[in-house]
Amino acid sequence: MKQEAKIPQATTKRLPLYYRFLQNFAAEGQERVSSQQLSEAMKIDSATIRRDFSYFGALGKKGYGYDVQYLIEFFRETLSQNEVTNVALIGVGNLGNALLKYNFSKTQNTRILVAFDSKAPLEGTYVSDIPVFPPELLEEKIAEYGVELAILTVSSRSAQAITDRLVQIPIKGIMNFTPERLDVPKSTHVMNIDLSLELQALIYLARNNQADS
Repeated sequence: MKQEAKIPQATTKRLPLYYRFLQNFAAEGQERVSSQQLSEAMKIDSATIRRDFSYFGALGKKGYGYDVQYLIEFFRETLSQNEVTNVALIGVGNLGNALLKYNFSKTQNTRILVAFDSKAPLEGTYVSDIPVFPPELLEEKIAEYGVELAILTVSSRSAQAITDRLVQIPIKGIMNFTPERLDVPKSTHVMNIDLSLELQALIYLARNNQADS
């Protein structure tokens, strides 16, 4: 069922988690699950789970709960898990190297096919079996490898310039690991991941919890 209401970003970020935990329930032989069981497993309030699911229509039945296999199929289609998404990594520093080594090894529908780095030779090189080219070949190689999404791990000073080139290709989405807030058209989706901010927030929560105890 195609959803009509606009899905909040917080809900969108939880969808892959629902899919993962439902697969865990299926692996344990469980055929149906309640929002309370999902809540206990995922450490998410059951009311939040029911609200998230409500954006997609009637996914469950009152007094029965949710059919695990049906939800798995539903989220697999919703998250395009039946299709492979090709990704480009731009910036092969310490973080970039780690991402190339990992290369979404726990998923089968997402893969980094090509990477770019200013230190790469014109003829290209390989890092963790992934071809790496200089930024001069960005447009040519992204088209060649059929890339839809980009991961940005470049320096802050070059982030916007690279982004300007990506949106002209056009790339559908960018996962931004730089602290820069990128200027993109509405047709391009950006997910900002600032590890230092997340860590600072965690430190704040940990210290305030300690002070309150």
